Amino acid sequence: MNLRQHNPAHPGTVLRHYLDLERSSVAAIAAHLRVSRVTLSRVLNGKAGISPAMSLKLAQALGTSAEMWVNMQAKYDLWQARKNHPRLSIRPLPKAHRSVA
Repeated sequence: MNLRQHNPAHPGTVLRHYLDLERSSVAAIAAHLRVSRVTLSRVLNGKAGISPAMSLKLAQALGTSAEMWVNMQAKYDLWQARKNHPRLSIRPLPKAHRSVA
């Protein structure tokens, strides 16, 4: 199994480090971001990913880039997929069926 790097942290774990949860409640931060408390809580607890829309909100609220959050989520998702499906047994398409993007 070629995982290429160690298990990356879920973006919600990283987000916890950006938020001051000792001074602000999840509900207050969620309201500031204009998302539900449940949505933010699911991200923070690793039960949901950071969507492109959420990444835009986090970028504005935290002074980061949206790309940082999207890339972090993509790396996490790809690592999980490689870990859970190490051998998919998919044969390459014949050249006649391939196109160059």
